[in-house]
Amino acid sequence: MAQANAFIGYLAEVKPLIEERLIPDRVRLGVPSIERDLDAYLYGPYDRFVSSGGKRTRPALCLLGCEAVGGARETALPLAAAIEHFQAAALIHDDIADEGTTRRGNPCMYLTEGVGLAVNAGDLGLVSVIDAVMRDMNLAPMVRLGLIEDLVAMEEYTLQGQALDLGWVRDGRWDISEEDYLHMAQYKTAYYTAAIPLSCGADIGGGTSEQSQALFGFGLDAGLAFQLQDDLMNLVGDEAAQGKDFRSDITEGKRTLVAVKALASLDPTARVELLGILSAHETDPDALGRAVELFRMSGALDYVREYALMLVERAKGRLEGADLDPHAVGILCSMADFFVDRSS
Repeated sequence: MAQANAFIGYLAEVKPLIEERLIPDRVRLGVPSIERDLDAYLYGPYDRFVSSGGKRTRPALCLLGCEAVGGARETALPLAAAIEHFQAAALIHDDIADEGTTRRGNPCMYLTEGVGLAVNAGDLGLVSVIDAVMRDMNLAPMVRLGLIEDLVAMEEYTLQGQALDLGWVRDGRWDISEEDYLHMAQYKTAYYTAAIPLSCGADIGGGTSEQSQALFGFGLDAGLAFQLQDDLMNLVGDEAAQGKDFRSDITEGKRTLVAVKALASLDPTARVELLGILSAHETDPDALGRAVELFRMSGALDYVREYALMLVERAKGRLEGADLDPHAVGILCSMADFFVDRSS
């Protein structure tokens, strides 16, 4: 496996460049009282949120995709900002949908500002996705148009995945197949986590269609592996690092690949027991521990871990023969390893 330190080092190197681009100059209306209120009710809460932390993995991949085809990373900074604005919007809205309590060590925005203003701030994040690209006059008009088309497609894929994830829970659906889950996770996570950032970065860098497609395919596999590792960490990861979110997927009855595989593999008695726990919004540590034990007994934990590792190896194989920058390929392989080696 490639050393994850290479990707961690790359993140540390580009993070300041990305964060410099996240807060645009706001249009001033010339009415001081209105400007103060907009800062209080919209721009202030949103800007504080988008500046409050995060690894900046997704925007970093925009820069890396550009560099992989020989482009200058600075030219991909507008795209990097756009991707991070989408991430911010998704997190603000997710916290409302999931009734979360904390985000990045702080109370969720809907708890501090109210649901209505939090929804509105998340919508500002979505507007900022397009705005970040449209403001950059260094990109040719046709490049900007192509990026906007891809970003809109990315947003719709993510909404589709979120609709499936939330709808299955709302309707008490447990007739979910492994293939169903993988489609949902690909839509909800893989497109915006890696595939679109990398391929759009390549487009900005002047890459060929073959290079862009190689990076896109790499991103789909690596992004799906990222989601599978997230699912595993929620169940058997670092409890201290996750705090109240540890094993929350069980409490919320999330349709993860672990749950889907376990329910398909357990004997009828154990399956009924597991379904009971997953459907009861359990918070008791003993009940949560029992669910994890049933996952383990079914072989689902090992299965998902092996599936994630397979995806990483397949992702790396997609880069072979694509005539990409060797240094960038090394960092990408390091990133893929990091996605499945992290514990928090």
